[in-house]
Amino acid sequence: MAASMAGGFPVFLRMVAEGKVLSSKDAESAFEAIMGGDVSEVQLAAFLTALHVRGETPEELLGAVRAVRRHMLKLSHVPPHAIDVCGTGGDGLKTLNVSTATAFVLAGLGVDVAKHGGRALSSRTGATDVLEALGIPADGNIEKQEERLLTQHLAFLAAPLHHPAMKVAGSVRKALGFRTLFNLLGPLCNPAGVRRQLVGVFSSQWCAPVARVLGELGGVSCWAVQGETDEGPIDELTLAGPTKITAWEKGKLLQLDITPEMAGLPSMPVSELRGGDAVENAQCMKALFEGEKGCYRDTVLLNAAVALHVAGRGSILTEGRVSSQALKENLAMAMHSLESGLALGALTQAQRGVSPLSSGDAALPILS
Repeated sequence: MAASMAGGFPVFLRMVAEGKVLSSKDAESAFEAIMGGDVSEVQLAAFLTALHVRGETPEELLGAVRAVRRHMLKLSHVPPHAIDVCGTGGDGLKTLNVSTATAFVLAGLGVDVAKHGGRALSSRTGATDVLEALGIPADGNIEKQEERLLTQHLAFLAAPLHHPAMKVAGSVRKALGFRTLFNLLGPLCNPAGVRRQLVGVFSSQWCAPVARVLGELGGVSCWAVQGETDEGPIDELTLAGPTKITAWEKGKLLQLDITPEMAGLPSMPVSELRGGDAVENAQCMKALFEGEKGCYRDTVLLNAAVALHVAGRGSILTEGRVSSQALKENLAMAMHSLESGLALGALTQAQRGVSPLSSGDAALPILS
């Protein structure tokens, strides 16, 4: 790869410590060394901290993604329109698990969801934590994951089981306690190789780079979103303010905005979405699927409405803009999943782990 690799990882560490920017090839080489186990925890902590302080670049992200994808344990048999919905974490708002709940809403409608996620590192409760509290343990059996995706429309891909090379990064990230480049890497390295993704990011400056990287690496419809709340940015669509979006659609980047009012939803402060530990968040999610209304429900509905577009199940774009009417129609589909019990059924089947969903006629046609 890059000539500077001749000096090994210390060369890259020295470069970022001096405030220099790595090319995508240098970043790929640096992360290849990390994934290969050639970097100590002390070196990795220094490297990630230097990147964080200076500010990571899109080229560094692209190189890192290429290296990490080479080392992940992949699924082979994946429906072509499978989608992932996940967030980067790192926003510090300690909210309820939105993307995980959204995955159940989508699966209830027959949308194939390869949900990637991990434990809490820079946040309080990760997807894997809340799933375990719901009685859905992490499972690294790839054949079973493929079967669940094909029969139940939903597979949970726990990051530690598919990214064993990242093991050293987990303890370092937890010790550092702030968001790092790995917050961005996880959502961009889905083990199912999905080409449709709704990714929440912790800062609007990363919306365009994330969408572009996903598109350049084969994405079909990839939306990077960051909500603006009364307490700062959030890594999902929000009711607390406008959501800034960069969407990769048909090989082009679109800059979009969505407000709760466009979907016919009331504006609510992010404090209404505050979560707790894994057990508390799991109880709130179950209550959501059993009919509880409020900010959590409406936030999940908004995210699911946009995810339906990304999955090709209901376009919300007209001449490069979000159609309020189409967004409301998608929201109605998501609401049907909740009110009919389909989302709860998806949860129940995931807890059983074997039987296919009986969503039958609820499965939506693929439009694009």
